[in-house]
Amino acid sequence: MTPNRSGVLLVEDDPNDEFLTCRVLNKEASLTDVVVCRDGAEALDYLFARGAYSGRNVLDLPLVILLDLNLPKIGGLDVLKAIRADERTRLVPVVIMSSSSEEGDRLVGYQNGANSYVVKPVLVDQFTEAVKQLGLYWLMVNVSPNIRS
Repeated sequence: MTPNRSGVLLVEDDPNDEFLTCRVLNKEASLTDVVVCRDGAEALDYLFARGAYSGRNVLDLPLVILLDLNLPKIGGLDVLKAIRADERTRLVPVVIMSSSSEEGDRLVGYQNGANSYVVKPVLVDQFTEAVKQLGLYWLMVNVSPNIRS
């Protein structure tokens, strides 16, 4: 059975970054299917159809996950590890979007299977452009593997 893959899972606890990211993806990438989870536990519940998302089809996977590192409840790196540890989600592209420009954070992100690491620009125009480029690449240019359950 082939999963249905569409949209973006945005895992972000900052309301301003959430608003800007959703606005850019909706406008520039013509993407209306952005699911937002505001902490790591909610993101894992969504992906694995648990808790409040228990009625969701676990095979309905996002085309890309935009993942903040500093999240409440379960941190971004632990979310990434759980995604990579499960056969169903192992190949879903994960882009870490963090305010951290520390080499150690980037290294650990890539070591744990991140497909990309983006330092969030501070200026709104630069942030908007970065999200626009991410959306264009991951949703329109990149060709993902056909993930089978």
